[in-house]
Amino acid sequence: MRAGAIALYEEAFHDQAGPLFMRAADGRALPLQMARWCGPPDATDEDLLRHCRGPVLDVGCGPGRLTVALTERGIPALGVDISRAAVARVRQAGAPALHRSVFDPLPGHGRWATVLLADGNIGIGGLPGLLLNRCAELLAPGGRLLIETEPGNVDERITACLEHPDGRRGPLFPWARLGTAALLRAAADVGLHVVERWRVRDREFVCAAKRSASRFGLWPARASGTATEVPRSLCSVLNRR
Repeated sequence: MRAGAIALYEEAFHDQAGPLFMRAADGRALPLQMARWCGPPDATDEDLLRHCRGPVLDVGCGPGRLTVALTERGIPALGVDISRAAVARVRQAGAPALHRSVFDPLPGHGRWATVLLADGNIGIGGLPGLLLNRCAELLAPGGRLLIETEPGNVDERITACLEHPDGRRGPLFPWARLGTAALLRAAADVGLHVVERWRVRDREFVCAAKRSASRFGLWPARASGTATEVPRSLCSVLNRR
């Protein structure tokens, strides 16, 4: 999702997690789970959190329920999101977050034990293979990528916009939706090894690791984050790896 396409998303934070939809170009209205994203972790989130080893990079962290929960448990974590309002909300809750795209330079390149792609964030940018490669580059040796997939047999690249119930729409952006079978194919295509897959209630997850070196060396090995953006304690954890 492009930064200019998220004004309605940010507005929803202030509407007490009101309804919001992703409207696909073919007319489908895909509801966004704003109430769940803005609330505390539910039982399924708790199961996902138990799979996390620190330090954790939460890609597309949104209002930060997972980043905050990890931080509260003493697990080093950093949220990354293109929404300024989302990042501000995470920081206000006491967890670190950066206003960045996952494709921007990021701290801890090659030193994250876990990279999270929850809540459909495998769709970021509309090119899952490129996103998976980027996340793999951020992982430490032996690190794990935790990915939430769509329920059912879904594999599509779409153009969509955000739509408020009052009919207002944002600009178009590319997105992707992958079920578990499609994710397994995409992971194999970029050299990722699937370690585990599981389902809790109506949500499905895949844990993947690097099988070999990433195919695309598109991002710099050194990445930035100022001292005021990334807590010293998290920097020290990353620098030890």
